[in-house]
Amino acid sequence: MIYLETSRLQLRDWEEEDIEPFSRLNADVKVMKYFPKALSAEETNVFYKSIVSEFKECGFGLYAVEVKENKEFIGFIGFHRATFKADFTPCIEIGWRLKKEAWGKGYASEGASACLQYGFNELGFSDVFSFTADVNKPSKNVMKKIEMNFIKTFNHPKVKKDSPLNKHVLFHINQNKSANGKTYIVQ
Repeated sequence: MIYLETSRLQLRDWEEEDIEPFSRLNADVKVMKYFPKALSAEETNVFYKSIVSEFKECGFGLYAVEVKENKEFIGFIGFHRATFKADFTPCIEIGWRLKKEAWGKGYASEGASACLQYGFNELGFSDVFSFTADVNKPSKNVMKKIEMNFIKTFNHPKVKKDSPLNKHVLFHINQNKSANGKTYIVQ
């Protein structure tokens, strides 16, 4: 099923044939630079199963993303229920992970903007959060481009305290107001 379309992307259900390119994406050390480690094929398979499970349980999740022009799988963009212990959880998180060949083309912000519209207008979300390691400038730039508001920095409880990835930034947007006052209600 295709959930969302933009001018260049389709955000859709996952298919079995996505697992192999998804595994390559998660094993790429450049793609995983701002995560504690790259994932093995087995770890990717576990991640894939958790994504599919979240869709079944919640009706939303991290959508598989393909380029409309050539039907190429390039990664994921979508929603996840963040439940680790923090003062802003549980919450709906928006996130993305694209293969490096897809970087610098505006795909992440294009897909994430469409997801926010869908989340607020179709899924009934009132608030959406996003967070990443403070050193992850590319993802912070996407958060700004999709008009999320910076809230604070925090130490991620699932990242080792001595890791340069421990310090995270938290961004937020709600259905009524973005960083530039844009509303996401289409009614």
